[in-house]
Amino acid sequence: MSAEVPDTAKSRAAILGAIRRGLGRDGAPTRAQREAPETRLATHPRNLQPARTAGADHGGLAHLFRHYAEAVQATVTEVADMASVPAAVADYLRRENLPARAVMAPDPALDAAPWAETGMLSIRRGKPTESDEVSVTSAFAGIAETGTLVMLSGKEHPSTLNFLPETHIVVLSADRVVGTYEDVWDRIRRKMGGAVPRLPRTVNLVTGPSRSGDIQQTLLLGAHGPRRLHIVLVG
Repeated sequence: MSAEVPDTAKSRAAILGAIRRGLGRDGAPTRAQREAPETRLATHPRNLQPARTAGADHGGLAHLFRHYAEAVQATVTEVADMASVPAAVADYLRRENLPARAVMAPDPALDAAPWAETGMLSIRRGKPTESDEVSVTSAFAGIAETGTLVMLSGKEHPSTLNFLPETHIVVLSADRVVGTYEDVWDRIRRKMGGAVPRLPRTVNLVTGPSRSGDIQQTLLLGAHGPRRLHIVLVG
């Protein structure tokens, strides 16, 4: 006996029709309903924002960012300039008893640091492999309200560097720390250009090392990504 094949087009229409009726939009959309999403895309209205970031200067935002990043098990080292970054990375790897080698994003922003002058640190630029234990990247921005890092994918920042190695080291300039998520999306739109920007393939928001509490409600670090997140905050 052959099974009856459902009419998927009719089923889809019935489901979408039920949704429209539930929203009070049974029938053709009005002009206002058509224009509402276009207006929202063009004007970017801002949502609620936490008061803790209001009025903070660059130093205040950097302080908040570090506070909330450390609250979710990230570690932070502050250095004065890019010249100090390689030594800070090498010191961190030594403290954690990690190998003095890393795969680094082919990012011109990172090339400002004198990596070759740190003889005990071996750097390879490119995408990570399964054997790479440490990655080094920059970040597009840091968000003070939650201690979150913002990573944009691209040829200068392969997204696998954020997730594959067990230790992720992020070099973040303090002037890239913004107050809120709304501020970051404004920066992305300005960088990509236009009211409807040409967004990167992925925008990764990283808050602390990877964690999961699914197994017997026990917090496990490194479940789906790096078990260590170290931030070198510059300036």
